[in-house]
Amino acid sequence: MVKTTRRKSRERAIILLYQTDLLNKDIIEILNNEKLFGKKYDDFTTRLVLGVCKHKKEIDDIIKKVVKNWTIERIAIIDRNILRVAIYEMVYVDDIPLKVSVDEAIEIAKKLGQKKDTPKFINGILGKILVDIKD
Repeated sequence: MVKTTRRKSRERAIILLYQTDLLNKDIIEILNNEKLFGKKYDDFTTRLVLGVCKHKKEIDDIIKKVVKNWTIERIAIIDRNILRVAIYEMVYVDDIPLKVSVDEAIEIAKKLGQKKDTPKFINGILGKILVDIKD
């Protein structure tokens, strides 16, 4: 097993999910291809990618409710996968505080985001979702 920080695990999960969108391939196929090249992922990365893929429709529906007048496809691929991982954690993972999921997504957006304003965009969407979850 690979030992890594949770932030690094999240980054790896986002990159793997990015590949599924970009290549239009199943996550299992992507993970198997990665294994062929000797890449190994920690349990948290695997948990995130499999969880997001399992609940992708529900997660995307949550995003669609918040981004009125936009389609999910208009959101940059990396940005929507940052959102998907954060929302998966917020909705389906009980052992991570909501604020941690939001803060981690913002920090990752600073590093991986496509545009200068990506962290603000991510924060705005997750902030609205956070209000809905807390209600």
